[in-house]
Amino acid sequence: MDYETPQFYRVMQYAARADRDVVDMVSGSPDWDPPAGVRAGLREYADGDAGEFQYAPSRGVRPLREHIAARHGVSEDRIVVTNGAGEANHLAMTGGLEGFDGEEILLVDPVYPYYAGRANFLEAETTFVPVDAEGRLDPQAVRAAAGSETAVIVVNSPNNPTGAVYDADAMAALAAVAEDTDALLVSDEVYDRFDYSGRVASALDCGSPNVVATNAFSKSMAITGFRVGYAVFPPTDGPTGRLIERATTRHMLTNVSGSRPAQYAVQRAIETTDSSYYEGARDRLRARIETFCGALDAVGAVYTRPDGGFYVLVRFPEFPGTFENAYRLIDEAGVAGMPGAAFGSARADSLRFSLTTPRVETAAERLVDYFG
Repeated sequence: MDYETPQFYRVMQYAARADRDVVDMVSGSPDWDPPAGVRAGLREYADGDAGEFQYAPSRGVRPLREHIAARHGVSEDRIVVTNGAGEANHLAMTGGLEGFDGEEILLVDPVYPYYAGRANFLEAETTFVPVDAEGRLDPQAVRAAAGSETAVIVVNSPNNPTGAVYDADAMAALAAVAEDTDALLVSDEVYDRFDYSGRVASALDCGSPNVVATNAFSKSMAITGFRVGYAVFPPTDGPTGRLIERATTRHMLTNVSGSRPAQYAVQRAIETTDSSYYEGARDRLRARIETFCGALDAVGAVYTRPDGGFYVLVRFPEFPGTFENAYRLIDEAGVAGMPGAAFGSARADSLRFSLTTPRVETAAERLVDYFG
């Protein structure tokens, strides 16, 4: 698979050029409003002291880091606020390659393409571990694939694209593999607010020095354009405490710091947003899952019902998940989804659909008409 080319924009641009109405189910940008505190925070910041318009601390403004630390039960000196989860993952993967023996990164198949693209960019050896029939990653399969050359293991839960959720036992087993093979487990937890199973667990709960957890407010607060993410590194006084120092230096040399107004707005939103906001988003998505999966049942499609996140992987009869078929679906059905081939070989026969659109019902009706 060519991970050098931005695959998402390839499909989105094709859909934008279509000469018919198309429901976009490619983008993972939430279509609902952010918490009210985001807008209020931006207004407060704009009306504040001009001295606060200068560089933020490189690791992020302290009140935000303290909020993050409190949520995860860690000290704030373990946190670097980044330009989205993408930079957090980059810092963690790069640090793992530098700080651990070996030149190999283990990835899940199907894989979020940016992980694989980043591994290519870093010129790392890559090994892909296929998921099981339910879309979950078996820690024993990871153990069998890992070895002396493994420096980094990357997992994502809730998962994009499978919708799988890894529970506490799975996370503990994955952290144990990382420790036993002297590798770094990078756990991308950006969808952790979108858990419908009640089983989602953070890799941080394992208390392992071989874990970096990454996250962001992009999806949970519906602010993908703000680019406020973070990484939680191991304790600074432990055997892998050097990781955060190297990550901070790389972050500073690349960005100096993150956006101060964006961090302030997120901080204020955290302070003023209760759990009902996140539950409302989950309820909205649960309803969309029901609508979309009902349509898939009607046409005899095979799919993985998501336990978390907001994506559905689907295999339609005699319609493999190639780019050509994704383009056909745009032209002939007016629905844009991502080809499974973009995520690797394990689900290359599938298509992935994002439910972050108010037009899920329209898309469902079009798919029933097309495949029914």
